[in-house]
Amino acid sequence: MKRKYTKTPETKSPGFVSTAFNLTSMFVLAGVFILGIGIGIAFSSTTTLSPSNVASREFIDQSAPNPQLCVQFGASAMVMDTRLFVSLNPFNVYVAQPSLRPGCVLRTNNWAILEQRNLVTSQQVRDCKNRMNTFAFTGDLGSSPEISCVYQNDAAKNYYLNQPGTVAPQESERF
Repeated sequence: MKRKYTKTPETKSPGFVSTAFNLTSMFVLAGVFILGIGIGIAFSSTTTLSPSNVASREFIDQSAPNPQLCVQFGASAMVMDTRLFVSLNPFNVYVAQPSLRPGCVLRTNNWAILEQRNLVTSQQVRDCKNRMNTFAFTGDLGSSPEISCVYQNDAAKNYYLNQPGTVAPQESERF
C-alpha cells in the first residue's frame, strides 16, 4: 500500500508586524513590572509615625533628641534603661520593666559639640577617650540632657541579619 503525502500549505509569518507586536508587548510588560516594583518600594518604605510601631529607621531618626545634629554628627539610637536586682540567699535575678526612649550616639571626632556647650568637662573627655569609648545622650542638648560615656560592643550580634542562607552583614561605621 502506497501512502500519499500531501504537502501542507506554508504559512507565511507576518514578519515585521509580528516582531513589532512582540517588542511592543515586551516593553509594556517591562514597564508594568518596573512600575510595580516602584510602587512596592514606595509602600514598603513609608514611615509610620505612631508610637506603637517603631520599626523604621526614619522614625527613630526623627524621634532622636536634636535630630539634625544627631544624624549629622552621630547616629540616632534607642536607649533602654532597666534595673536588675540580684538576691543571694536564695540566688535569684529580678528584672524591672525597661523604659525605652530616643537617644543619640556621637562619633568620637564630634565631642567638641558637647564641650562647646559645657555639657562635659575636659576630664570626662579624657577619661572617655582613654577607654576608647564615645559619648551618647538622651534629652535635648539645650535643656539638661543625660550624657553617658558608652562603649561600642563589637561582640554584639544582630541575629536578624545572621539567618542561615543570608549574606553576612558588612562592618558598620566605627564610632
